[in-house]
Amino acid sequence: MSTLDKPRTHEGRVVRRPGPRESAPEAAHRRRRTLEVSLAVAVPLVLVLLWQLAASRQWIDERVYPAPSAIVADGWERAAEGELWPDVWATLRRVLAGYALGTASGYLLGLLMGALPLVRAALEPILDALYVVPKLALLPIFLNMFGLGEGPQVALVAATVFFFVWISTMAAVLAVPDGHRDAGRVFGANRRQMFRHVLLPASLPAVLVGARIAAGVAVLVIVASESIAASDGLGHLIFDSRALFQNDVMFVGIVCVAVLGVLFSELVRVAGRLLTPWAPRDRGRGQS
Repeated sequence: MSTLDKPRTHEGRVVRRPGPRESAPEAAHRRRRTLEVSLAVAVPLVLVLLWQLAASRQWIDERVYPAPSAIVADGWERAAEGELWPDVWATLRRVLAGYALGTASGYLLGLLMGALPLVRAALEPILDALYVVPKLALLPIFLNMFGLGEGPQVALVAATVFFFVWISTMAAVLAVPDGHRDAGRVFGANRRQMFRHVLLPASLPAVLVGARIAAGVAVLVIVASESIAASDGLGHLIFDSRALFQNDVMFVGIVCVAVLGVLFSELVRVAGRLLTPWAPRDRGRGQS
């Protein structure tokens, strides 16, 4: 009813005429996509303009909340002078290394635990217990294990990502419909073929959802970790500049973290689309 014109009665019959979305689906899709993109751009822009207006009218203290124009100018200056890129690269390097390790280990163990009940029975209780431990609480342990430097940061990101990917992978394998497994048995698939041709493709879309969530969490964790036990990186930049009352620099770091998180999450989403062309597209992204 939402996409059709109101029903009309004609000689005792109910007649429904096609609405705009049915008669011209491509045009309706373009209009919907244009509206979505416009809202995605307009809402942040309005908020930034309101922030700029509040700072220029002195409704807020610029020493605490610098105007967006001041943040952009400071960020541009730091980037042009080469002061910003070492911190960006340090954070990105740690995130990528930790994410790769955590994703690989979580995916492999999730597959094994989802496919093999005995492995799941042996490991699930201890992993469930470790999952609820705040990951920042593990940082002192990693510092004792790896010392100062890159090791603790990468290990903390890997441990955080591991649990997200492990849970999503194991759940995805367990959720593969029995009909898929029965079809594989009918065609005479052995255990290896069942794993390769049934469990892997059926579970991969849900696994990639967990990997995408883990991408955003990895950025959050590395910022918190760098604020505690690092001498560089965006997390260190944010908290060090706050301690020195350089709030404009602090906001530059925050903006960089936001951009890095969005780009990283989007990269994982695009990679997932390429790896699983058979999976449904994300709802809300150009879908009418």
